Amino acid sequence: MTTYKYHRVLLKLSGEHLAGDQGFGIDPKVIASLAAQIAQIMAAGEVQLAVTVGGGNIFRGMAASTAGMDRSQADYIGMLATVMNALALQEALERAGVYTRVQSAIAMHEIAETYIRRRAIRHLEKGRVVIFAAGTGNPYFTTDTTAALRACEIEADVFMKATRVDGIYDSDPKLNPKAQRFESITYLDILTRELQVMDSTAISLCMDNSLPLIVFALEPADNMRRALIGEPVGTVVY
Repeated sequence: MTTYKYHRVLLKLSGEHLAGDQGFGIDPKVIASLAAQIAQIMAAGEVQLAVTVGGGNIFRGMAASTAGMDRSQADYIGMLATVMNALALQEALERAGVYTRVQSAIAMHEIAETYIRRRAIRHLEKGRVVIFAAGTGNPYFTTDTTAALRACEIEADVFMKATRVDGIYDSDPKLNPKAQRFESITYLDILTRELQVMDSTAISLCMDNSLPLIVFALEPADNMRRALIGEPVGTVVY
């Protein structure tokens, strides 16, 4: 029987991952595969899982503001993109037999609950996957910062950030074939080395609240489960 090292988990997914190889929108095969991985983990009954999902596969507020759009307006549009992704993930998870709730930081009662911390924790205790959407409801905050904030609020044992790279490197492995991967690293080292893992607000929030972070790749498909049982997958930040 699998024994999980972490029991209450916040998983951060990028919107780009949901797009798969098509680069835009939502790839049904990718989201179905992700749902199957989560369903396998939830079936054991040991893990309480919350998910925060980005919206970069649909709209990136930062990129739009750089191109001249008002930053606040661009960020609000990006928040709505995360709601689309959250609803798509909810549908895929429920097709896989996983009970879910979507909680939005922007009120939209017809399609999602409004975010309430105590209600989110109660859903987790009942074995439901809670998907946090619409960021913090405020512009100028990334979905990484949202994920760190929600992880602290629900008192998660670990914050898992899924990426396309298998951990944290001392330089970009796509540009530098000699880049070295860290098996573990401190938050302070990330800040002093200026490693592009998450924005500094998210890093500081995790560091100040002693929240462990695992940065890992979703492929191969068993990586999430292996990380949760404590196998050396990706990079652990402490």
